[in-house]
Amino acid sequence: MNRPIGIFDSGVGGLTVVKEVMRQLPQESIVYFGDTARVPYGSKSKDTVTKFSSQIIKFLLEQNVKSIIIACNTVNSNCISELRAMFPKINIVGVVDAGVKMASTVTVNGRIGVIGTQATIDSNRYENLLRINNSNFEVYSKACPLFVPLVEDGWINHLVTRLITSHYLHDLIQEDIDTLILGCTHYPMLKEVIQEIVGDIMLINPAIEVARSIGEILENMDLKSHTNATYSFYVSDQANRMKQTAEMFLGCPIGKVTTVEIEKCYC
Repeated sequence: MNRPIGIFDSGVGGLTVVKEVMRQLPQESIVYFGDTARVPYGSKSKDTVTKFSSQIIKFLLEQNVKSIIIACNTVNSNCISELRAMFPKINIVGVVDAGVKMASTVTVNGRIGVIGTQATIDSNRYENLLRINNSNFEVYSKACPLFVPLVEDGWINHLVTRLITSHYLHDLIQEDIDTLILGCTHYPMLKEVIQEIVGDIMLINPAIEVARSIGEILENMDLKSHTNATYSFYVSDQANRMKQTAEMFLGCPIGKVTTVEIEKCYC
């Protein structure tokens, strides 16, 4: 089954999921959509995030995708159930469940930190799912709203980024957490800076588990591809910036990035 996997995010953060799918499932083709005209999602209402996401899913379905990964924690935390109900014929996989599974497995002392956008943290979805897994878990959450614009603007190793990271994570470190979930797909791009600040605390990148999960799902549904993969990239704005960021992060040329007027075409 040579149809592609659809992956979408509010911007460039979903490239962390693309990279992991490329690594674990090298024969799978990918169609990626980054909603760069409307990033960030973390400060927007649930209704707005649901509307934006449904527009993107309609676009991906027109690209004949066989499954969709929502590579945006804000969407996962606020409206993944609604989106699954709206599009029942396509398998939709989220990153939150993957992050919860990984953190629950690796924590030793049961003290888990979660960082994400304001909308993700306010939803309490990570905290609720972690405590369903184990009621004895202590969960400490922190919104880091400046991380997404820092990544979108390419300030990965800037001094300002280090200062902001230190400020955001100070209180979590004081709680003696041994595991920290990077609850936004933009955040793994800051992994080196975050690890430097938190020391020996284990960082959880949900992209690793979600790529493994989609591989299992495709295997079980007999949808795995066995031909050479192709990759297509779409954005709602700033195609050149996406191309530059994607090629730097993925370490390979990606060809043309196409701009789609998503709001006009998919009301």
